[in-house]
Amino acid sequence: DETKKAANAAGVKEAMYEGVNVGDKDFSALIAKMKEAGVSVIYWGGLHTEAGLIIRQAADQGLKAKLVSGDGIVSNELASIAGDAVEGTLNTFGPDPTINPANKDLVAKFKAAGFNPEAYTLYSYAALQTIAAAAKDAGSLDAEAVAAAMKKGKFSTVLGELSFDEKGDPKLPGYVMYEWKKGPD
Repeated sequence: DETKKAANAAGVKEAMYEGVNVGDKDFSALIAKMKEAGVSVIYWGGLHTEAGLIIRQAADQGLKAKLVSGDGIVSNELASIAGDAVEGTLNTFGPDPTINPANKDLVAKFKAAGFNPEAYTLYSYAALQTIAAAAKDAGSLDAEAVAAAMKKGKFSTVLGELSFDEKGDPKLPGYVMYEWKKGPD
């Protein structure tokens, strides 16, 4: 809804606006409707499970539309579901901390334990690093004291230096546009 509002405010009018139900499996009627409307870009605000099916079924039905989405599709499962049709799919997400050389050993530890630290894994890790450092700075585990220390400090994390603005929101790097491509990773 927010993407539609922003696009409309910028003068972009959607060819159609539809929703689906979580767990839906057959999108043939929706894809036929998109073909009829001449859709060339699908903005998806949902998760990878349905997105993968839409991408694959759209390709199977000859709809040559590029799917663009946010963090809801950041999972290697998307490619498993969509197959080769995933190539060219675009999504926004923060910079990938798993490719930062400073995190090489940590990523290796996750993988050695049988877990691929994709999507928000290292973002969650950074949150815990921040809380632990703020508790140390506060000299306390009291939630109020830790929160106060977080507001004042700068913390070294797997995302880089992390601090918070006057509203308490983390100052994070901007989003990056990623394109899904064929390959082993």
